[in-house]
Amino acid sequence: MSTSPQLPAESAVASGTVTDRLVEANQDYASGFTDPGMDARPVLQVAVVACMDARLDLHAALGLELGDCHTIRNAGGAVTDDVIRSLTISQRALGTRSVVLIHHTGCGLESLTEDFRHELEAEVGQRPSWAVEAFRDVDQDVRQSMQRVRTSPFLLHTDDVRGFVFDVKSGLLREIAPTG
Repeated sequence: MSTSPQLPAESAVASGTVTDRLVEANQDYASGFTDPGMDARPVLQVAVVACMDARLDLHAALGLELGDCHTIRNAGGAVTDDVIRSLTISQRALGTRSVVLIHHTGCGLESLTEDFRHELEAEVGQRPSWAVEAFRDVDQDVRQSMQRVRTSPFLLHTDDVRGFVFDVKSGLLREIAPTG
């Protein structure tokens, strides 16, 4: 079941692909769009790093509005080199001071292993340069993510780094202590 606004059936069929549907929806959005007059600096000076899972509506779950935060998402909400890159720019160029890490229950990375990379190599003839970042214990993975942020030499603000697990069944956040 989709929670996104639905276009009329004839419109969706006429447009052909999902991307066509999205472009059409953007046309509707843009027709009523007004420049909110804000800059790229988040009002709340916070960056949220979370999993890309489609069940996480971060703005709704956290009571956020447009312009409140920077949102960085990837598979598992893993704190990778690219996440550190984004956080560094967020802090040093755009004024964020707090980092919120959100993993979730029932994450697909709990069922993968690093063998996924080897399987890709066998299929396409090249091993990916990135790690899968698979895990078995979501709480421990949040702790690892907090540690990666707190120990990064590139980040200016590592005193307000907090990690949570979002329960996809209840919608509640559960805070994870930095040490088990």
